[in-house]
Order: sequence, then structure tokens, then C-alpha cells
Amino acid sequence: MPPRTPYGLANLPYGVFSVDGENDGTRVGVRIGDSVLDLARALGDEVFGEPSLNAFMAQGRTRWTEARASITELLTAGQQDERHRGAAEAALRPLSAVRLHLPFTPGDYVDFFGNEYHAANAGRIFRPDGEPLTPNWKHMPIGYHGRSGTIVPSGTPVTRPRGQRRGADGPTFGPSRRLDFEAEVGFVVGVGSSGPVPVGDFAEHVFGVFLLNDWSSRDLQAWESQPLGPFLAKSFATSVSPWVVPLDALEHARVSPPPRDPEPLPYLADAGPWGLDLALEVRLNGLVVARPPYATTYWTAAQMLAHMTVNGASTRTGDLFGSGTVSGPDRDQRGCLLELSWGGAEPLTLPDGSVRSFLEDGDEVTISATAPGAGGARIGFGEVTGPYPAGPVE
Repeated sequence: MPPRTPYGLANLPYGVFSVDGENDGTRVGVRIGDSVLDLARALGDEVFGEPSLNAFMAQGRTRWTEARASITELLTAGQQDERHRGAAEAALRPLSAVRLHLPFTPGDYVDFFGNEYHAANAGRIFRPDGEPLTPNWKHMPIGYHGRSGTIVPSGTPVTRPRGQRRGADGPTFGPSRRLDFEAEVGFVVGVGSSGPVPVGDFAEHVFGVFLLNDWSSRDLQAWESQPLGPFLAKSFATSVSPWVVPLDALEHARVSPPPRDPEPLPYLADAGPWGLDLALEVRLNGLVVARPPYATTYWTAAQMLAHMTVNGASTRTGDLFGSGTVSGPDRDQRGCLLELSWGGAEPLTLPDGSVRSFLEDGDEVTISATAPGAGGARIGFGEVTGPYPAGPVE
């Protein structure tokens, strides 16, 4: 294992992989350094031979903790004992030799609007003569139900969507002219619920954390979101990263969220620090354009889950929810082009001299992140990448 890797024993993120030419099919693995540990082979547990994490996630927190301990013991003993080393090495595959897949089978999908900097910036852009935040924003995590059928794994080409746009003489129809990315953090439910999930029960239900790109069409969104929320502007694709970092790996990343004013209603009261100190990075065509800090996010994932279920809504294994665009107070911390170019009024100049207001055909967006881990280690989340190969804008 390489020294100081962000994929060491402090992390052990889960993913789903296959190896071309092998007959073992698609199965669950853990990333360790630049290798993938085949868990079905290493632990002899058939639940890891499934083509998604869902069966394992459904087993619950006690099982998650036991599996993490077994993986750690195997890898640690393998560094000291020849017999254990042989068992571990037989189950390792080079990362370069595997094909990564969607890590879990998605259930329902909710996307939130939980970052105050992003919400205020969007309000100033769309409502320049009004208040940046809507009256309800600081009282509850605002979200919308997305389309889980268009959740795709990292690397999947994303096609420019078509729909209605506002025109001078009425609506026009065609490909979006204002395509955007949104750098987000995603959370996947491991154990479902039949009713409200209190803030304090968050870790009993949510299995882990991943990266998410909520691709957005700003021109379709502006026309259709009157009065209801996003529809075609968001439902064409949502990309997720191949690695899911378990909550147990993020104990050292937990921080207090920003101060709340006013205090949330009792069902949203904090039960422990569930803010997360994640450092995101966004690259456009390989060039860094933003470094959003997740710790600035106003509403925690625990509050999001509590609000999502307080009306009695159930959850299932594989349900996921996104944080909403992650942004910070500085321009280079804004997590989408809408903010970075201020709605196109202040085009963004990239380090190579090229200029963007919104995405152009052939652009590629990559979002990555790290977080503090045990023993001073950094936890890596991998990357979520998506190219736009669509044809020219009409």
C-alpha cells in the first residue's frame, strides 16, 4: 500500500467492480491504495458477490461495523503475517484493471438546497430586486424529488437536454443554451424506515457519503420553475462517484454546522456535530475552477433526512439525497457556473485563457474531494466525471 494514500486503512471506501475476462461477474470491493480488494473472495461472504451494495447496506450498522473491522484486520495482519498476506494479495486487483460501476441500485432521489451561500447567490441572480433567501429557507431544508432512473455512474456521457426556454415572443424549443454542473455531496440510505427518522438516528440509517454532480439546465429551469420546482432542467442526468465512503471513516471530519438564526424547530435540532469538513475541487477540462468547502453548508444531512421523513414518508435501501450545490464566501469557492459567471454577466476566464459562462459541447467536468481522517490521514472520495458530447446548440 503506498504511503500517505487517501485510500488507506482510515478510509476503506466501498465500490462495485468487474474485471474483463474474469467469470466472477460484478461484485463489491473496497479500495485500498491503487488496488481493489475483492470482498467476496477475501472474506468468503456471498453478500459481497452481489452486483450492488444494496444487500450489504440493508444488513445494518452492526454489520457495517463488523465488516469494516474484518477488512482492517485482514489488511493489517497481511502486513505482518505471510499467510494473511497471501490471502489478501490473492483478492487484490489493480485499479487500472477493473471496470467500476454504479455502486448501489438507486431508490428514490431527493436533492436539497442546503448551502446558504449558493441559495443567496442564486436568489440575487434570479431575483435582483428581492430578498436573496425565500422566507422559508432558514426554517427548513428545501428540496425536490428527482428522477432516480437517470442517475448514472461517473464517466457516463451526458447529452445536452432539450426543452422549452423563455423567448422574447413566447417560449422556444431546442437544446439548452445554459448547461451547468453542480458540485454536491450525496448520502445513501442503508437501512430504510417506515416513518420519521429523528436527527439523532441519522447514523443508523445512512450508510455512507459520495460525490454527486446535479447537471442543470439554467434556461429550462428559469422558464419551467413557475411556480413549481425543477423538472426537465434536472431530470436528464445526475452523475455519482464510484466510491462510497462509510460514515465510520468520517468521524474526524465531523464539525459543527454554521450558526443557525433563527433556531430550527425542535424536530430539526442538532444531535451532535453532523457538519462535515470536506474540501471539494472542481475541474473544467482539467483546469481547477473552484474549491468549495462543504463545512459551510447550513443544513446537515441529518436534518435533511429528518425533514424528508417527518411527514411519515418512508425510505428504502438505496434511496439517496444530495446536499445541493456546495459554495463558500469567495468567488473561487462557488460550486456551479451559474455563480462563477454570475448568470453569464461575468464570464469566467479559465487558467488557459478560455472563457465560459456555461458549458460548451465537449467540455468535461470532474469533481473530487478529501476530508480529514484518523491519524492525520486524508480521506479520498475519488472523482465524479462527466463529459458533454452533444451536438451544436440550435
